[in-house]
Amino acid sequence: MEGFNEQVVKRKNGTKQLVIKIIAVLILISVPFIAAALAIATKIQYIMIVGGFVFLGGIYVVWYVFSCQKVEFEYSVAGNDLDISKVIALRKRKKMCRVPINEITELTKDEEKINKVKVFKTYMAARDENSHGENYYAVFNDPAYGKCLLVFNPNEQILEGMKLKLEKSLMLKVFYNKTV
Repeated sequence: MEGFNEQVVKRKNGTKQLVIKIIAVLILISVPFIAAALAIATKIQYIMIVGGFVFLGGIYVVWYVFSCQKVEFEYSVAGNDLDISKVIALRKRKKMCRVPINEITELTKDEEKINKVKVFKTYMAARDENSHGENYYAVFNDPAYGKCLLVFNPNEQILEGMKLKLEKSLMLKVFYNKTV
């Protein structure tokens, strides 16, 4: 029986997620002021009540936006397949890609080597896309897109699960620093 290895990696929130949170809070805070200004300008006091309900609904929307910024990636190796799923706020699971391990043509930590390769689609499943020392880059052929790049942070169990299914020359290069 083939082994099954699984790993969950939490995405580190960057500046993009921080900007989204700040904008959501600023919009929420501006709702009562806009409602008050409209009520004064039109002399219709019911607008304040509607503004209060919109503010209460906005609190839920801001909470939802904050929780959607919590993203995890789940890597699983079963047989010859590396499955990558994106889990958003522990509510929604989205299958990102399935990589046949024996179809990986390049697996490295060297970003400069990968920048020279032309790929048609990139799957970003890393903890932090800017941490160049710990990210692994895998180039593989996808029947739908052609040459694709996967950026991810596998632990030793995931790498061990992939080890036997990789092409022999690639396995020797990655795990034993030998070239054939």
